[in-house]
Amino acid sequence: MDLTRREVLKLCGMGALGVSGLATLPGCLPSNSPALAETWHKGVCRFCGVGCGVMIGLRDGKVVEVKGDDLAHNKAKLCVKGSMLAELPGLPNRLLHPLIRKNGKLTQASWDEAMTRVADAFQSTRQKLGPTGLAFYGSGQLYTQESYTANKLFKAGLKCNNVDGNPRLCMASAAVGYVQTYGKDEPMGCYEDIEHATCFFLIGANAYECHPVLFERILLRKRQDKRVKLIVIDPRRTKTAGYADHFIQPLPGTDLLLLNAMIHVMLEDGLIQRDFIAEHCRISGDGGASDLAGSQDFYADYAPEKVAERMGIAPSQIREIAYLFARSEATMSLWTMGINQRTQGTYLNNTLHNLHLMTGQICRPGATPLSLTGQGNACGGVRDTGTLSHLLPAGRLIKKPAHRAIVEKLWKVAPGTISPKPGFHAMELFKAMGDGRVGCALIMASNPMQTLPNLRAFREKVKDCFICVAEPFADARTLEIADVVLPSALWVEKEGVYGQTERRYQLLEKLIDPPGEARSDLDILVDLAKRLGLADLISAQTPEAVWDEWRQFSATSKYNFSGMTYDRLRKERGLQWPCPTEDHPGTKRRFVGGDDPLVPKGKKISFYGKPDHKAVIYLRPYEPTPESRSKAFPLFLTTGRVLEQWHSGTITDKVPELSRASGRARFEINLQDAHRHDIVSGQRVRVVSAFGELTMEAFVSDGPKAGVIFASFFDSKRLINEVVAPHFDPFSKQPEFKVTAVRLEKVLA
Repeated sequence: MDLTRREVLKLCGMGALGVSGLATLPGCLPSNSPALAETWHKGVCRFCGVGCGVMIGLRDGKVVEVKGDDLAHNKAKLCVKGSMLAELPGLPNRLLHPLIRKNGKLTQASWDEAMTRVADAFQSTRQKLGPTGLAFYGSGQLYTQESYTANKLFKAGLKCNNVDGNPRLCMASAAVGYVQTYGKDEPMGCYEDIEHATCFFLIGANAYECHPVLFERILLRKRQDKRVKLIVIDPRRTKTAGYADHFIQPLPGTDLLLLNAMIHVMLEDGLIQRDFIAEHCRISGDGGASDLAGSQDFYADYAPEKVAERMGIAPSQIREIAYLFARSEATMSLWTMGINQRTQGTYLNNTLHNLHLMTGQICRPGATPLSLTGQGNACGGVRDTGTLSHLLPAGRLIKKPAHRAIVEKLWKVAPGTISPKPGFHAMELFKAMGDGRVGCALIMASNPMQTLPNLRAFREKVKDCFICVAEPFADARTLEIADVVLPSALWVEKEGVYGQTERRYQLLEKLIDPPGEARSDLDILVDLAKRLGLADLISAQTPEAVWDEWRQFSATSKYNFSGMTYDRLRKERGLQWPCPTEDHPGTKRRFVGGDDPLVPKGKKISFYGKPDHKAVIYLRPYEPTPESRSKAFPLFLTTGRVLEQWHSGTITDKVPELSRASGRARFEINLQDAHRHDIVSGQRVRVVSAFGELTMEAFVSDGPKAGVIFASFFDSKRLINEVVAPHFDPFSKQPEFKVTAVRLEKVLA
């Protein structure tokens, strides 16, 4: 099948299923080079948290082909973004040399000059403001060794807990939800559960476009078993919703009403598993311990007939999906940013877990709550390594003295080295960079000047903070605020480990040299440590040495993957933790006796993250979003991603085929709203919030619910986050990108 990439994209544009199917056909993946690969090497996709295995073809020291790995969990399938991985090393606008801002302009410098300036800034700022005047802002795109090293350098070396990153913007609520409910972070299930589920509950997740390989796996399961039902909850009629057996379209910000109403139905209709709850769960309300009688009282206020109108849906819809969820042989929930990016994101995550715990839909094949991850290494490289401002590695908390003591001993630093006060979370960090509390920051593999909410306010205030940015591309918006820019290596130009949604760690080996003078982020961190006099602390200075240190560190925790040696990772298509010994096969399902090695012998299920080995059912009340519609702002804006683009588009928007396929960002407007405003597709419109405004073209469709406008955030020239509200969840500190009150204005020619 001789197809050009453009032809593939045109076909693939008809759907994610076409992408995955075509991506495995001969002729679909070769680069524009006529050369074919001489050697093949296993690797991992650079993009989302699915962690698809790829085979990378090399010729003459260059990547010439990429195809799906038929031995990996994705079984050779790739989405359209993954099929374009061969283009990455040759993308334009790569940074080739360090840059230093002089007289307001970034000018070329040597590595020594640039790093000396960075080290001097760290030293002088620390003398002036103390350790809390420094900061690191990382990414779920860094390799695990890089995030672990940065965390150790800042928290133990510089005694600074201002370590955060863009995972705070995408998965913090999921992480806090898992920890609160089970005592430990990360999903207990796996992708293989898809083959066993008979009901899929997708909420706040457009898997067709954002996790297409997994979504195809769900649809394959539906084709194989006609009993399988797909429930989709979304205020926008996405392509995912097009395959649903039951599609429910609530108003943005009302999901917790829906979930609580489902539990009301389950209690009322006897759909809960009382024996499972008694043996494996505790119930906790706002006032402390509770019981089933207390939960019955709590959920009485959420009868479908009482709350459905506030969501803009029918009571019968709630009752039907509650029954399907509870009575399915095995129900699998999947969610992502539509749930996490909310002021009640933690409560929503808790309540999703409640649905599984109260119905016994957990800890068996096909029955599991599985949060999906946006970035390739947000799980393994950030959540697991504790590279957030309130965490320490392997599920430990900065606030707990015993946890600090363990980590200090493992890192071989003096007792009391690690500050007991958590650092600034992302939203507070950039405020602190603007008001003088933080005077020097290192940003790696992240583009916050495109991805933060209320963006204009942050961008204008950080000018007096010394900012060093390590970045592969010269046109990333964050370079606009940088004092020093360091060219960093990308994907297989360096070596490291990625950890994905199902706790699978996979190795990416260095296959080619980076362009110009670019260096790996690990090399940059090691260089900085040496210049700051911390070389003894950062003694592991190669990817394998850092991995061995981190692997041995894990053995002291419930995150134990000490059996995952580099040799094993080189040979195998990833391993799932816990994996405590070198002959252990890895763990598909946590908390399950006979599968999870940490479950006590004789126990079928043990939620060992909690002292009493019981999960907690939290009774979480609904609270309206801070962004209420009004006469001045009568509509809601919600944001997200599109099939062909990934996050801020810094990489994917440079691939011509992907850029042409997606087009530029635009406002997707409901038919009724467009009629009321006399707007047609292609017209320029302005969307205004209390925080900013943006003008771009309209696309009129029946996708968004009436009263809702959708926009994607990949377009660096159309910054939708200048409009988005800055509210965030009080527990996870994750911003609410999904609900901003706005008005729509027609732009007159």
